[in-house]
Amino acid sequence: MNKIKNYFSIIAIGFSSFVFSQGSVAVSTFPQVADQQNLVKDITAEKALLSPKEQIEFNINKMFTDPVLRNANWGFVVYDPKTEKIVTAYNETAPLIPASTTKLLTTETAFSLLGTKYRWNTQLEYSGSIDVDGVLTGNLYIVGSGDPSLGGNRGGAASYGQIVSQYLDAIQQKGIKKITGDIIIQTAIFKENKTSELPQNIVWLEQKNYFLPVGTTKDIDPRNEKLLINQSNNPFNQQKKYFYISPYANKLVYADKFEGAWVTTKVAEPPAFLANKLRESLVKNKIAVSGKVTPKIVDREPEPREILTTYKSPTLAEIVNYTNQRSDNGYAEALLKSNGFQKLGDQTVESGRLAVTEHLQSIGFDLNGLNYMDGSGLSKAHTVTPISQVKFLAKMMKSPYYKEYFESLPIAGQSGTLKHMFMVNSNGQIFAKTGTLNGVKCLAGYIKTRSNKTLAFSLLINKFSGSVAQVKDRMEQLLDPTLDL
Repeated sequence: MNKIKNYFSIIAIGFSSFVFSQGSVAVSTFPQVADQQNLVKDITAEKALLSPKEQIEFNINKMFTDPVLRNANWGFVVYDPKTEKIVTAYNETAPLIPASTTKLLTTETAFSLLGTKYRWNTQLEYSGSIDVDGVLTGNLYIVGSGDPSLGGNRGGAASYGQIVSQYLDAIQQKGIKKITGDIIIQTAIFKENKTSELPQNIVWLEQKNYFLPVGTTKDIDPRNEKLLINQSNNPFNQQKKYFYISPYANKLVYADKFEGAWVTTKVAEPPAFLANKLRESLVKNKIAVSGKVTPKIVDREPEPREILTTYKSPTLAEIVNYTNQRSDNGYAEALLKSNGFQKLGDQTVESGRLAVTEHLQSIGFDLNGLNYMDGSGLSKAHTVTPISQVKFLAKMMKSPYYKEYFESLPIAGQSGTLKHMFMVNSNGQIFAKTGTLNGVKCLAGYIKTRSNKTLAFSLLINKFSGSVAQVKDRMEQLLDPTLDL
């Protein structure tokens, strides 16, 4: 750091002399750092004097007095996976809030545990017998496996309506015209979907935003956090509730009351929603159902059943691609629980966290400064260091699923959450996961340089001043020169 500052002093003196030599006009048009809204991006003399690495270090030093970043806590590192050395860095070992760059860890763990071609099955089965009149004396079963995309109609997943149509077709092809029993939901690994706790230090937001139903609110009183919805927009009989979004379905769900230590919640479950939609469709198509929709978590004496049809989810590679391109928090949290189930046999957040951290430890991830709280990065209690992120990204380049992992990242100026950044100089040459929370803006991923190198980078900015647009501008200034490394 002292080396960078000493270097900056030399450059600053030389640059000041250059400006002074241009006369009074040049001096009057030189931007004042304290007042400027946008830093000067292209200074001819500066580029003529500095190498790309020196340009990056020069830009880092400019940020120390920039009004947007001078009081921020931030870290930046560019790393060469081939030489396994840092190219340039600032504050790279500081534990910082990574926001949605957390999804880099969650999705990679899923690839490692499940494989890129993994699919979840949701089967429609029946028990009993079917007579010549098409009467099924028995039950229908919907048997799930924890599909994180079930009914989501996102990332290649079918909608609930499409799945119901598939199930209805299979029932009709089997000649079933009446069902005497129940529609039974048997998805044991969904048993932990319902929870009475919420995450530590999560950002509580108003209607149409979300926080996650995991963790604890031990030190948070939601009554002080702008939770009460406007009466005019309340969809639940004009009564005040505590609102959030279920991580498994894009449905507004709510809590009836706040009890001090946690929130009592009602969480929508996709298998139950699917089963009820199926029952509605059967009745609509004149297939009578005598029984009701009912869950059977534990079946100690299962009756013989036959499979009518199986709905298969998109591949994990497709789900991860959607998750990282769109920064889908619901999919990320569902993948976290799937990681837990695959590794430890139950689909809880705690098992998911343990599965991810144990996997990271097994591949040599630097756990110093890591506080892994959730799968999506919504918790501000979550921290990671920039240096650990880039070394992790470098290691991924040797993994058997690097191609799918790399292709899941947004492309600068072209796709996903990076579509409207780096529109000029770095267009198509930065591939990175974004992260945004209130006062937090992050990027981590890969740089394809003009000399055909692939570099890993991490840029985590916390507690900035000004707007997100201004922070994006500073990010572009720091990263644009890396293309010439």
